[in-house]
Amino acid sequence: MISAVAEKYEIHPQTLRLYEREGLLRPSRSVGNTRLYTDEDLERLEVILKLTRELGVNLAGVEIILNMREKMSEMQRQIEEFVRQLNTEFSAHIRPPEQPASRTSLIPVVRVRTRAD
Repeated sequence: MISAVAEKYEIHPQTLRLYEREGLLRPSRSVGNTRLYTDEDLERLEVILKLTRELGVNLAGVEIILNMREKMSEMQRQIEEFVRQLNTEFSAHIRPPEQPASRTSLIPVVRVRTRAD
């Protein structure tokens, strides 16, 4: 609830309402229209408070930073999916080496002939 969150983070409930109006927070609502904050909402609020309190970022800047964080998270997810697909493709095409290890090693192995040969 808004009062519990405001007390926990030492901010005025109007500040939370402002963050909601600005689109920085999107708490869900109960049947009675009470704001309900999830753990994700609280993590987002902590980022907002760190940006505003510790770094002096204004709300417009906070919005830009939060949007960039979301885009970066999505890009990270896409890269991880791409890497998974590449690994699957490579695994399907890998064959065990047919040559002896000496012919596939990074350092050429030269057999030295002795008098016994």
